[in-house]
Amino acid sequence: MSESPVTAPVCYRHPSKETYVRCTRCERPICPDCMNEASVGHQCPECVAQGRRTQRPARTAFGGSVAGRAGTTTKVLIGVNVVVMLVSILSGGANAIAGGGWGGLLGGSTPLTEWGAVLGSAVYGPAGDVVPHGIAHGEWYRLFTAMFLHYGVLHLLMNMYALWFLGRDIERVLGPARFVGLYLLAGLGGNVAAYLLSAPNSMTAGASTAVFGLMSGIFVLLKRLNLSVAPILPVIVINVVFTFVVSNISVAGHLGGLVVGAVTAAVLAYAPKEKRNLVQGVGCAAILVFLLALAVYRTLSLMS
Repeated sequence: MSESPVTAPVCYRHPSKETYVRCTRCERPICPDCMNEASVGHQCPECVAQGRRTQRPARTAFGGSVAGRAGTTTKVLIGVNVVVMLVSILSGGANAIAGGGWGGLLGGSTPLTEWGAVLGSAVYGPAGDVVPHGIAHGEWYRLFTAMFLHYGVLHLLMNMYALWFLGRDIERVLGPARFVGLYLLAGLGGNVAAYLLSAPNSMTAGASTAVFGLMSGIFVLLKRLNLSVAPILPVIVINVVFTFVVSNISVAGHLGGLVVGAVTAAVLAYAPKEKRNLVQGVGCAAILVFLLALAVYRTLSLMS
């Protein structure tokens, strides 16, 4: 009586390869090219992919993505501000540089800052023509663009140093999306405050509205994490004092950013874990609507 030869098992993905190793999850034979090391034995590519789909992604303490640990968003924001500064300098043209203004390099205004800074209401135009400008005349974009414009490189460097110092830590604990939300709402809050409380024909610009929001924001986050606020408290106090002491600084813009940053950070930090995403989203949306309502109120008062 003859016996049939015993054949070695082959990899289910590569039938030409013999193997005696099996996936610890599905028990199908797998060759070395298909082996993925697991806590016990090896797994096949399909089981590894299925495990990744069912595994919950890692999150920060406030529900954000751990991708913020790389600080990429902070670097992007700094890059955007630097690029806008270069465009602002170039917008002055050769005549501005030759005339001593250096296209805003040393702190003067440029055509770009005049176009995008917070301005309530003013009339000016070429060749003596009277043209109304400002948020009250429909230039609502100024509430956003002003937080990326600066009056000179020194102004830019001071704000970018603060953004680099604060932004990476906040992005690490909030995640990129929530960090951007905090930055933009604080910047918008400072610009709305400047629109409300500054003279209609005065211009203000700078990332300091957002930066002040990051200062108060990190204070709130540290309190929520039961960590010491000693490192950030002196920074806040010194910058608030400078805001009132140094001339040509938008007091309303800085304090507005400080307050809105703290409120936004509180929404992000104290949202209940069970409904965190919903509460954070609705809370930030409510802050945005409130700020826009204040801007509308100011517009109506200026136009009446």
